[in-house]
Amino acid sequence: MKNIIDSFHNLFYNSLVWTNTYWLGVPVLKYPQDLWIYQEIIFELKPDLIVECGTSQGGCTLFLATICDLIGKGKVVTIDIVESPTCPQHNRINYLLGSSTSPEIVQAVQQEAKDAQVVMVILDSDHSKQHVLNELKIYSQLVTKGSYLIVEDTNINGNPVLPGCGPGPKEAVEEFMAENDQFVIDYKREKFYVTSNPNGFLRKIK
Repeated sequence: MKNIIDSFHNLFYNSLVWTNTYWLGVPVLKYPQDLWIYQEIIFELKPDLIVECGTSQGGCTLFLATICDLIGKGKVVTIDIVESPTCPQHNRINYLLGSSTSPEIVQAVQQEAKDAQVVMVILDSDHSKQHVLNELKIYSQLVTKGSYLIVEDTNINGNPVLPGCGPGPKEAVEEFMAENDQFVIDYKREKFYVTSNPNGFLRKIK
């Protein structure tokens, strides 16, 4: 079974069809099945704040804000080191320019989160292991009990795609989880079998 899933996962990833995927006309650069899971989580949790590290062209940001619109609650704070003038504008979105691990950005996000009762976080910026690990240590403190810290692209470095690209998000998750008892991997969020975030849906239990 795993071999079949991995084979299809590689076929799907290497086709680059996910780079030609749009939400309301904006490039989203995500697996559609992962976006479906995100809307399920948002509907269940009804978060006051979603923190997104890694904006890119803003398609996922707009998707998150649109789901917040549909449930009538929540805002999105999104962070990137590159400013994109084509990113969509929306009254639920706040764009921050800078590194997700810089003191200035962290302080700004903490300010946004101070009155939020439910906070979820999505990590999709620099995929090097050390950067993701630093993000995990910082943003895990903002995630509220019962909510999610989602680490994207844990599928790279041969897990099962892009073998040989070097330690990245999955390896960061492994190290983080070995030292942390506040989170568990929520495997039911991988119910569609192919996800760009295997072992990356971390639910806070303490």
